[in-house]
Amino acid sequence: MESATVIDQVLEKIDTMSLEEQELIIEVLRNRYREKRREEILENAKRTLEEHRKGLTSRGSVADLLIDIGKHDEVY
Repeated sequence: MESATVIDQVLEKIDTMSLEEQELIIEVLRNRYREKRREEILENAKRTLEEHRKGLTSRGSVADLLIDIGKHDEVY
């Protein structure tokens, strides 16, 4: 629960700030979130391309996917 305490402390500190400062914090957090999300998407894309390059992926239609999923369900 330590992180909840830190979050509470941060929020209490933000509550003491002016609306302009709070707006700035919101904008900074949104920008940081967007950047981290972009990095995450880029890493996923790189991993997917690498798996495709290694032949670890396959192509097919939605119907092919559903058939493949059905085959796996039978195993379990």
